[in-house]
Amino acid sequence: MPKTDLKNARTGRFAYDGLDRVIHEKARLSVLTSLVAHPKGLVFGDLKKMCGLTDGNLSRHLQVLEEAGLIDIEKGYDHNRPQTLCRITSNGRRRYLDYLAVLEQVVRDAASAAKAGAAPLGLRRLKTV
Repeated sequence: MPKTDLKNARTGRFAYDGLDRVIHEKARLSVLTSLVAHPKGLVFGDLKKMCGLTDGNLSRHLQVLEEAGLIDIEKGYDHNRPQTLCRITSNGRRRYLDYLAVLEQVVRDAASAAKAGAAPLGLRRLKTV
């Protein structure tokens, strides 16, 4: 491999730019995973239980996901009681699957490095005097 190709291969090799910061947060990843598993949507209470979040915490994460265009929120009534239904959008599903592909690459890289017992890039043993 030419020297420039080696440099390019090392530069940013483990940057994982596809790890979408909106999705990467644990609670939002949990919400999106729940909604991918339930494409017809989930009501707020069920989503809250599945993700182990408080009302306020879930509300804030839903707001972030909705602003990013990853989910749709529909407010209505069921037997005269207010109800919030959350669904993943087609854009949200695509971004979620793209995110998972990058996350799978992270796992493959980590497993490969662990198996090889490779030292982190740039670390070299220093000679002691």
